[in-house]
Amino acid sequence: MHSLCCSVQSGDFINEVKFITDRTLLLFYHMKNIGYYIGFALWFLVSLLPLRVLYWISDLLYYLLYYVARYRKRVVYGNLESSFPGKSPQEIEKIAKEFYAFFCDYIVETIKLFSISEKEMRRRMRFEGLDELEKDFASGRSVSLYLGHYCNWEWISSLGIHCDVQCGQIYHPLENKIFDRLFLYMRGRFKAQSIEMDATFLTVLGWKKKGIVNIVGYISDQVPGYHNIHYWTDFLHHDTPVFTGAERISKIMDTSVYYIDIERPKRGHYVGRMVKIADTLNDKPIFYATERYFRLLEDTICRHPQYWLWSHKRWKRTREEFNRLFSEEERKKRLSRL
Repeated sequence: MHSLCCSVQSGDFINEVKFITDRTLLLFYHMKNIGYYIGFALWFLVSLLPLRVLYWISDLLYYLLYYVARYRKRVVYGNLESSFPGKSPQEIEKIAKEFYAFFCDYIVETIKLFSISEKEMRRRMRFEGLDELEKDFASGRSVSLYLGHYCNWEWISSLGIHCDVQCGQIYHPLENKIFDRLFLYMRGRFKAQSIEMDATFLTVLGWKKKGIVNIVGYISDQVPGYHNIHYWTDFLHHDTPVFTGAERISKIMDTSVYYIDIERPKRGHYVGRMVKIADTLNDKPIFYATERYFRLLEDTICRHPQYWLWSHKRWKRTREEFNRLFSEEERKKRLSRL
């Protein structure tokens, strides 16, 4: 009898705990939704301001970031000095200040993406060389598009309104789930589907099996983790580990490969020019596209260096540490699997 009572009480206790847990999780779920809707409303309202007003905000933000918060100044100056050893301290300072000014423009321009009309986006973000893409699409070929964190890379998502095919862009989910949802909404306004990095291969493979012609953008200039390093190249005077996933996927899917060369003729206006890297990678040596991409990106950056993301800790991974973590045999095995 005593055992039975304990069993009943234990069951009641478990049900109570489950009830409280479910209610708590439900509360957190609604709180997250509330946070998202508040963030959405605020971001949307700010985005309704004309760009000229947003640029006034950008000018103020520049002084706050550069002079008050000193946001990542050591990283920015360190990257610039090591990337341009031939430039004087005055030239480095000029580029750094221009970078911070542009970075603040990037922030307000990205906010504007929340509500900007298709008509205005077409006027402010133009693309050249689309006829080459159309030839590939017409022949049933999909396209891999390399780009970098250069100029306003978020605005390149508007390519979807110029291409009558499935458009995709690879992204890494943000840790803050509210901001992650906000960015997903923003990036999807002009027909581009955001694809989580880990789901890239299966998503593109699914499109290929269904015969869906597509163009997928790969931002491949960030630093990979040590377990994702398969290739090193000289980039801006650094021994640089690079992502090679875009090339591997492009080769397996047999896509045409392009690089988009971005220019900023004036504030709030960009021009993206399509540069073909290869019709196919199946007749090219390993890392051909990766190497070509970094040479093109380097040329773009050197032309107007202030528009690249210098606040990123791009060279925090070293070959010495990589060689310490992986034996020569392990490194050869990694290459043999490519």
